[in-house]
Amino acid sequence: MFENTDDRTKPGGINLHTMPKRHNLLCVTGDMGSWADRSPLHDAACYGRVLALKTLLDQGACANLSTIDSVTPLHEACLGGHAVCAKMLITAGAQVNARNIDGSTPLCDACSRGSVSCINLLLSHGAEVNPSLITASPLHEAVLRGHQDCVDILIENGARIEHTDCHHGTPLHVACIRGQVDCAKSLLLAGANPNATKNHETPLHYASQNNYAAVIQVLVEYGANITALNQNGKRALHLTAEDSEARQLLLYYEGHVESLKQLCRLTIRQSVGASRLNYLSSLKLPDLMLNFLCHR
Repeated sequence: MFENTDDRTKPGGINLHTMPKRHNLLCVTGDMGSWADRSPLHDAACYGRVLALKTLLDQGACANLSTIDSVTPLHEACLGGHAVCAKMLITAGAQVNARNIDGSTPLCDACSRGSVSCINLLLSHGAEVNPSLITASPLHEAVLRGHQDCVDILIENGARIEHTDCHHGTPLHVACIRGQVDCAKSLLLAGANPNATKNHETPLHYASQNNYAAVIQVLVEYGANITALNQNGKRALHLTAEDSEARQLLLYYEGHVESLKQLCRLTIRQSVGASRLNYLSSLKLPDLMLNFLCHR
């Protein structure tokens, strides 16, 4: 396929004329047929080879060239966290909301990587923060790998914190499955429902099943129901390991009534509503009260 395979590994050394002629046909017809495998353009984007990518694009390579799995060079650049390459591809006409065979967009890949620069770039060029997916959303991907900074950016840009995927449930469910306590805090602070269910399993059930004491503590602080039953009729306590810190923590919560102060905070936050919690800081409240309501 290549006249000189060594040229592929050298920045700027890839020549469009060594590529299959069908690549040029795709650029003319726009046909994204499933014949294509990885191209030199994909490789350059994947490994962050800026000079090689520029050479290919300058020679007319199609920025939306797709592999058999519908992976575009922009997917590759974002999965690798190569913001410069991603910007070059977008400038060359790459579709920011292209989907691969799994339905994932470049934003999903950038969130999986934890690349703040790629996320900001994509959002500034119209990437959908809430693409219609039945699989993991960009927010799910960021939470799954514990990228709290990415989670915060997505929430600030309107990510739906109650979106459920076909596997785990809401992003909060994912945080509790993986023990991502900081991501769980960000989601709960933004108004995520601590008692959301996926097949009758709440985030607390998942955290307890995995004995994540720190996550359990955060969930209860934000109003998780410790007596909720899963599909097998078990409370979170029943899912913890004997003599574990998680079990001791839940035993303590079950034996103690929540303070009036905590009940007031939960009631006020619930009355305000998740969609309006971000407006609390604009109210003329004493700092002490504001910090209390915002869990600061």
